[in-house]
Amino acid sequence: MRAVLVGPPGAGKGTQAQILATELSIPKVSTGDIFRANVSGGTELGKKAKEYMDRGDLVPDEVTNAMVKDRLAQDDAAEGFLLDGFPRNVPQAETLKTMLADLDSKLDVVLELRVDEEEVVNRLSGRRSCPECGRVYHVEYDAPQTAGRCDDDNAELYQREDDREETIRHRLKVYRDQTAPLVEFYENEGLLATIAATGPVGEVSERAMAAIREKASS
Repeated sequence: MRAVLVGPPGAGKGTQAQILATELSIPKVSTGDIFRANVSGGTELGKKAKEYMDRGDLVPDEVTNAMVKDRLAQDDAAEGFLLDGFPRNVPQAETLKTMLADLDSKLDVVLELRVDEEEVVNRLSGRRSCPECGRVYHVEYDAPQTAGRCDDDNAELYQREDDREETIRHRLKVYRDQTAPLVEFYENEGLLATIAATGPVGEVSERAMAAIREKASS
């Protein structure tokens, strides 16, 4: 099974990617993991990426593409993979298609996790983090026993900059601008399956597995 997972920030991609990869017995391949592995491993691509990251710039597509190609050529991905965070746009999707063709392979399914924008804002803006232990709470779904204080070390919780509402709405706009064409691209390729990413994690996973199996067998 060769699959791609797409969805807005706050859709639960990271959680679902881990569950689905385990269920399908394939490696989860995320751009974040690839970046960290290359940077910490001191690879040539990692050194190039770090130059941009240290300046606060986005890593160019050509560097990201090369890292992904290297990762997909590894032995554990020979029988399948679940890509999370790549591709982010149509040019990257076209590059991925070429990469896989070079490996005598192709995608089986692209799963879109769809969630209402206001739900995303509520999920992310309600998060509060502990500066000491890193534990993350939610003011509505997973509140600490004492408001504003970590249950484990009583440290004062804070809201990360990228969890502020104005930041979230900007990230959602960027996602819409980049990903709407990507979703259309994969729909035209006959690879797209879409599910509602709301409700308990287990229910979303069941929906996702059913959609993946149906698309892969069609």
